[in-house]
Amino acid sequence: MANAALELLDKLYDMVQEAFSLPFGADRCMLDRDKVLGLLDEIRHTLPEDLKHAHAIVESRNEVLSNAKREADATKRQAEERAKQMLSQDEIISAAKKRANEIILNAENKTRETKRAATEYLDEALKKTEEAIAQSLSEVRKTRGEFRSVMTRSK
Repeated sequence: MANAALELLDKLYDMVQEAFSLPFGADRCMLDRDKVLGLLDEIRHTLPEDLKHAHAIVESRNEVLSNAKREADATKRQAEERAKQMLSQDEIISAAKKRANEIILNAENKTRETKRAATEYLDEALKKTEEAIAQSLSEVRKTRGEFRSVMTRSK
């Protein structure tokens, strides 16, 4: 259709080019009124169809662009959401690692403190046992000495 309108315009142009110039007016010419009006009617009839077709093409193009923009926006939103999820997961993992390190450090400190307390307790218990044994030994020696002395006197 667009070609038809262009062909008609070319014919009109050729008609003006080939028209006879008027005497004393090089930019004025004589044309066959019926032919020119006939071509203009054909152009008038052809152009609305061409314009409708062009308008439909523009509408289609706009729809394609609109769909592409919606898809791009949706893809962008999905990518942003995924990035947020990944960032959130990284933050959770980082916090978990930090908390795990704190728990391990606390456990190590408690283990050291428990070992120290157990060592002190055991040392104190052994010291008391040693003192008790030493006192018992001292009493056994004293009693033995007394027994010998009683035995030596009874002889």
